[in-house]
Amino acid sequence: MRHRLLLSFAALVAAASIAVWPLRAQAGMPPEVNGQPLPSLAPMLEKVTPAVVNISTKTRVRVSSPFFDDPVFRQFFGLQGVPREKVEQSLGSGVIVDAQKGYILTNNHVVGGADDITVTLQDGRNVKGTLVGSDPATDVAVVKIHADHLQALPIADSSTLRVGDFVVAVGEPFGLGQTVTSGIVSALGRSGLGGSSFQNFIQTDASINPGNSGGPLVNLRGELVGINTMILSPSGGNVGIGFAIPSNIATEVMNQLIAHGKVSRGSLGAQAQDITPDIARMLNLKSNEGAVVTRVMPGSAADRAGLSVGDVITAVNGKPLQDAGQLTNAVGLLPVNSTVNLTVMHNGAVRKVTAQLTPQKLSTVDGAKLDPRLAGVTFTDLTDEQASQGLSGVSIASVNPNSRGAQAGLSAGDVIVGVGNRRITSLRDLQGLAGAQPRQLVLLVATEGGINYVVVQ
Repeated sequence: MRHRLLLSFAALVAAASIAVWPLRAQAGMPPEVNGQPLPSLAPMLEKVTPAVVNISTKTRVRVSSPFFDDPVFRQFFGLQGVPREKVEQSLGSGVIVDAQKGYILTNNHVVGGADDITVTLQDGRNVKGTLVGSDPATDVAVVKIHADHLQALPIADSSTLRVGDFVVAVGEPFGLGQTVTSGIVSALGRSGLGGSSFQNFIQTDASINPGNSGGPLVNLRGELVGINTMILSPSGGNVGIGFAIPSNIATEVMNQLIAHGKVSRGSLGAQAQDITPDIARMLNLKSNEGAVVTRVMPGSAADRAGLSVGDVITAVNGKPLQDAGQLTNAVGLLPVNSTVNLTVMHNGAVRKVTAQLTPQKLSTVDGAKLDPRLAGVTFTDLTDEQASQGLSGVSIASVNPNSRGAQAGLSAGDVIVGVGNRRITSLRDLQGLAGAQPRQLVLLVATEGGINYVVVQ
């Protein structure tokens, strides 16, 4: 009986596969069991796997030490020739999306900041890769290679995905070589997972492991629907909860990186927070869903659209909002000049608001004007991406490599959250505190690795 049931299931799946692979006969029929053909992903994968590449990187990192950085200590102990940097290596995956121009989509965390990029093709060729651009906010990066006989994947519209759709992940986990895993779309629109600032992940139970990052998630037609990026795991291994960046987001970011080398995002110019039970009672709201506006920047898109503090945004472009994080994602993933339609509750009445997103305007200041020790460092207001991570402080826009700040370990993208034992929330705070440190300038700095004290001599 069990044998007949298994054959019946195989027959049903085989019948369904006719719609999935209308050209299957051209690729060769799969094996048969008792006259019943068994479905196979092999014909589709024969077209997909040549577009999947391995990416290996080398990054030179300066080794900082209070002893090795002291020239007297180095001379006394004969350490003049000791290397003051180390080389970090990493492995990941990528997918060719333009065979003519050699463009490869991958993750920012695979290639961001790398000094050397090597791309290994399925046929074994090693090719030098050049970073076209990367976007930490979405964890998307584009690498370009020069090679003949490349094969690219077609890109599907990820907005048509549904929970339950079958998907396949391809990559090179643990350096084992190209590996294929399959599963379904477990959920859509996942966010709040840490890492990148703007998130709208596809969740899948197709196994994604270290080394899969940057590889493709494809549908059963062999079309790219996502870029595999992370897993949720208490042990570090796969437990059936993996996440991929939707192809629509990856494509929009890629187009901007290729055209401009960076991503220019639209800004609503409004800050918002989650609605707590206390806020809901104060505003006479029936639920905690949505985001309440706490600040509107003068002259911003929100200001021109008529938003005001206390307004509750409940939907963006017709999609309901659960919290302020979803508002940040919805707006932050749109380019400059995009038009957004907001559903807003204003003094108990529901109204529709249309806003055209504008470039974010940031104030900047030269560090030399704050303190001579900060010469060569440029500071700016927090970007929308940094603010969306819950940070408060001042961002570092650029650092001259020969400056004292660079020697102390400051880098572009770091956020200064304190000076000495005082917290700062704005450029004005930094202007008032930096020059008031006569002996040592001690900065509390938030980086990707955490929050640390940095002493600028």
